[in-house]
Amino acid sequence: MIYTFAGMKAMIFAAGLGTRLRPLTENKPKALVEVGGKSLLEITIRRLKYFGVREVVVNIHHFGELVIDFLEQHSYFGIHITISDERGLLLDTGGGLQKAAPHFQDAPFLVHNVDILSDIGLRGLYQAHLASGALATLAVRDRQSSRHLLFDDAGRLAGWRHNRTGEERISRRAEYYHPLAFSGIYVLSPRIFEFMPPGPVFSIIDVFLEAAKRASLMAYRHDDSLWLDVGKIAALEEAAALIKDIPLA
Repeated sequence: MIYTFAGMKAMIFAAGLGTRLRPLTENKPKALVEVGGKSLLEITIRRLKYFGVREVVVNIHHFGELVIDFLEQHSYFGIHITISDERGLLLDTGGGLQKAAPHFQDAPFLVHNVDILSDIGLRGLYQAHLASGALATLAVRDRQSSRHLLFDDAGRLAGWRHNRTGEERISRRAEYYHPLAFSGIYVLSPRIFEFMPPGPVFSIIDVFLEAAKRASLMAYRHDDSLWLDVGKIAALEEAAALIKDIPLA
C-alpha cells in the first residue's frame, strides 16, 4: 500500500495535568496556556495544518470541557478533530494512544505532545518513516536531559537511561549506545498497537522499549531545528521569542 503525507492523521497529547506550569494551570488545562497570543493547542493544530494534516485526535482530562469549548469556538480550525475523553481516568501516553486506536488503523500516523514547540519538518519525518518501514520513527536530539533513549550504530532504539540514577533498560545489545533526547514528536505504524499491554494506564516509552526487542524503532535526528519544551513556566518567555520563527497555517 502506498501512503502519502496528505492523508496522514495525527494525535495531540493534551490531557496532562500541567503541574510544571502551575499556577497557570490551576484554572485551565496546559493545552490552553498561551504563547505569543496563541494557546499551545492552537499552535500545535496550526503546525499540523501547515503540513497538510486534516484529521486529528486530541485527548483531554484536566479541565477537558474548556478544551472542547475552545475548539468549538474556533470551529475546530477548519479540520476534522475528534476528542478522546480521559476525564474519568488519565491514561498516560501509552494508554491514551491505545484508547484512540480505532482512529489509527489504516496508515502510519503522527503523534505530537502539545507542550512542544519546534520547526521540525514533519513531512521529512513522515517520509523517513515510510522509507524505513520501521514500527516507529522518533524525533530525537543531542541535548542534555535527565533521561536519554539509547540507539545502536544503525539508529535503532536499543534502550533507555536515567542519567541521574544510572538506571538502564536495554532492549537490544549493541557495541556502543548513542544517547539522544526524545523530542515528543514521532510517527507510528498501526502495528504498534500489537505491542501494547491490556492497560489501561501505561507509558508509550515502556511500549517502545518492549517493541524494540523484536522490531525496528528508528531515530530521526533534528539537531538543527528549533525545539523547546514549554511544559514549564521558565520556558514561556523563550517560547514567546521563538514562536515568530515557527511556520503555522
